[in-house]
Amino acid sequence: MRQIYLDYNATTPIAPSVQEAMLPFLCEHFGNPSSEHSLGRACQEAIEDARFKVASLLGADPEEIVFTSCGTESNNLAILGVFDSLGDGVSGGRVSGGRVSDARAAPKHLVISACEHPAVAAPAAALKKRGHAVSVVGCDAHGVIRLDAFEAALRPNTVLVSIMHANNEIGVVQPISEIAKICRERGILLHTDAAQSTGKIRVSVDEMQVDLLTVAGHKLYAPKGIGVLFVRNGVSLTPILHGAGHESGLRPGTENTPYIVALGKAAELAGKCLDDAAQRLAMLRDALAAQLQAAIGEPLKILGAGAERLPNTLSLCFPNVIGRDLLARCPEICASTGAACHSSEANMSDTLRAIRLTPEQAAGAVRLSVGWYTSEEDIERAASLLAAAWEALQ
Repeated sequence: MRQIYLDYNATTPIAPSVQEAMLPFLCEHFGNPSSEHSLGRACQEAIEDARFKVASLLGADPEEIVFTSCGTESNNLAILGVFDSLGDGVSGGRVSGGRVSDARAAPKHLVISACEHPAVAAPAAALKKRGHAVSVVGCDAHGVIRLDAFEAALRPNTVLVSIMHANNEIGVVQPISEIAKICRERGILLHTDAAQSTGKIRVSVDEMQVDLLTVAGHKLYAPKGIGVLFVRNGVSLTPILHGAGHESGLRPGTENTPYIVALGKAAELAGKCLDDAAQRLAMLRDALAAQLQAAIGEPLKILGAGAERLPNTLSLCFPNVIGRDLLARCPEICASTGAACHSSEANMSDTLRAIRLTPEQAAGAVRLSVGWYTSEEDIERAASLLAAAWEALQ
């Protein structure tokens, strides 16, 4: 049975040219990048080349790119690193002209959204346990952060805002540039988790005016186990791991050369085909939505339809069914449900709760995400299978 993979938001396959680029560094070029001999230097040069490629995709300077093990580590380093750099009653934050501005005494304040990934929500909860304040800003029914509520949540002791660029469940893109303008007017640092958006849509750190930005390699046709944190020049962070001074002292540990090379190649690929790929993915997504709507009709609800969304993401509420039961009837399809398998508000995801779905709607939520290797035949077959499975469950 041929699998139809529609779970690209969960993880992507490794692109063939990405695999080809990394293989020599698993075998032939195995040196420690910190070693001064030829094998070490070859690895160090490859790492710096990858750093340049990632920086080019983001519109950043290479020295602003810090390699980590994953998006989760990058988010933790951004959030905990900012707060640790400030200390309890110690000045810290954005550096301007060699001087630190906006010193704040503990406890300090973090603002996140109600739709954040656990990789942001969990370090926020850890800060709260340490005595800091955390505000969670809601969104509208489409999943877009309400700017008036966001601005109202800011306080004199707010030191960091962390709002995801694009939601992993429903694909909605947040107005990061507008949020950044508000933050800069108040001297507040801004971090965005761009794990889902990088490589799918244009991600420019200067256009968005973010101070910190997270990338996850395995959402970008690179392997699992590699990530990036963009740290704007002048932003002060304290490392959350302690060891030797790798990655400008922010991420100790011998560099994972093969995976860094892979991420560099993936970034290069994404940059070359970004606009064309986005157009094609949107076409496939919309075709899938249209075919399902034609088969099921008006009760089929598309989440985030009234907002800007990632071109590859289609999140649906199938009426009168449980999402897991629906997918169980379609073993050919690899996709994700948007909530727990039973109609219980307690098991609804944070995102689905934030857009105010009923428990019944959330129970029928299914996320279908297409990617580089999705074909039109995959779309037609998936639509047919899902429609038949829905009909059988009525």
